[in-house]
Amino acid sequence: MYHDILLPVAPGGEVNQAIPHAASLAERYGATVHVVSAVDTLARTLRGPQAGAFAERVESAARERVGTVTAELEAAGVVAVGTVRQGEPIDVIEDAIADTDADIVVMPSHTRTGLRRVFLGSVTEKVVRVSPVPVVIVPMADDEADEADRDDGAAVSDEGERDESTVDGT
Repeated sequence: MYHDILLPVAPGGEVNQAIPHAASLAERYGATVHVVSAVDTLARTLRGPQAGAFAERVESAARERVGTVTAELEAAGVVAVGTVRQGEPIDVIEDAIADTDADIVVMPSHTRTGLRRVFLGSVTEKVVRVSPVPVVIVPMADDEADEADRDDGAAVSDEGERDESTVDGT
């Protein structure tokens, strides 16, 4: 059913719950996982010495992330191919779907809501709109929201429940 799976990853080193899902599908169907990361070219168009250094750091982070994910998949016995591409993430992913002849896309989505979702947007939502193949979306907790919950004085238990008794110190 699936021969080629596209797994977009961000240049950062954050935990990505979509990786085990892609690995599971690849194992089940004997598919190849194509790991792709986009390096936004906007940084390259900026002027000044700092812009070039920033662009190089982002590209280096993307290469490192793709290498790490590819190695993780290969260690699990999955055939994986990695690439870093220049461009806007949505364009890179859309092109990678066509170039790899992907049968499915597996990607994470942060659970942002409200204004944070409006202002930050969602590459995943855009991919769902333009993808000619199915997209498996793996929800990921938004660490910043979790951190904000902890910073307001309420403890969060291992089960994710808030313990309001710590707010006033009792």
